[in-house]
Amino acid sequence: MSVLAAIAVLIVLIVVHELGHFAAARLQGIHVNRFSIGFGPTLLQYQGSETKYTICAFPLGGYVAFPDDDPESPIPPDDPNLLSNRPILDRAIVISAGVIANLIFAYFLLVGQSLTIGFQEINYDSGVLVPEIIEDSDSAATKAGIKPGDIILKVDELDLGDSPKSLELLRDIIQDSPDQSLKLTVKRDEKIISLLVTPQPDAENQGKIGVMLAPNGELTRRHTSNIIEAFNSGAAEYQRISGLMFQGFWQLISNFQDNADQVGSPVAIVAVGAKLARNDLGNMFQFGALISINLAIINILPLPALDGGQLAFLVIEGVLGKPLPSRLQDGIMQTGFVLLLSLGVFLIVRDTVNLALFQ
Repeated sequence: MSVLAAIAVLIVLIVVHELGHFAAARLQGIHVNRFSIGFGPTLLQYQGSETKYTICAFPLGGYVAFPDDDPESPIPPDDPNLLSNRPILDRAIVISAGVIANLIFAYFLLVGQSLTIGFQEINYDSGVLVPEIIEDSDSAATKAGIKPGDIILKVDELDLGDSPKSLELLRDIIQDSPDQSLKLTVKRDEKIISLLVTPQPDAENQGKIGVMLAPNGELTRRHTSNIIEAFNSGAAEYQRISGLMFQGFWQLISNFQDNADQVGSPVAIVAVGAKLARNDLGNMFQFGALISINLAIINILPLPALDGGQLAFLVIEGVLGKPLPSRLQDGIMQTGFVLLLSLGVFLIVRDTVNLALFQ
């Protein structure tokens, strides 16, 4: 059931994205001849007065098609309501509307979460929790005698305190201290003990001790009492998630060689969503918002076959005063589509194999 919930969230986000393109076109009176959710064989279809609506066998994708690209369209090529005959601004609105729809939808998901299940918060206690030892018997933590459930209160004479920054502070100290002994003051059950740990250097000469770290505190849910507060809480959470997302993308791009294995396919995304749904179905609000913002950021990248690539063509057209030759544009878009499709197939196969091996 959790897997179906994660797939349903992805399908909804795809529908929202394509509806953005479709609505932006139709509200401007631009012809649209097809609205499709999914790819491959058609399962359901409905022919409207102008647009054919279809649902296809593979729902993790979709598109809005225009008669400009259909040589059999009965609409004459000089029709002012063809997308290609509209001013650059009109076309830019249509192309960017999918991204805008995903960003707006993510915000309202968070507002909905604020009104219903609320946002998780932590009432912080002193120190940083060690929930799990993640490496073998040779790890620095094991040698030092650190155990799951320990709470690290101090490093040398520095009190970690009871704030959201405690975990980051401890992590930074460990990473900055390879091959240097650190005295930890640890709370274990009701006892206070001292342990000496020597972080081991990794490939980048950053210290590590082989443990998971987590905030020490009690999880609670903060609910809003009225719609105004819900909008404010949703905006604050939206800003937090967006900041983390852009930070993650920047780290991925700036050090792609080391972080390439973090790129995931829809299979990996569904797996993460299913895990979150098993823990708490309410997590699907935040999962949906995160993936919706993610989808918007990816689509706005200036890559062929993505919305950002088409916007890049419009920018070039605006600078040159005329569009690039259609044959050149088609060649770039087709090459980009093949490359993205190949990457997608590779990631799906990789993530499926990983799931099968590590179930």
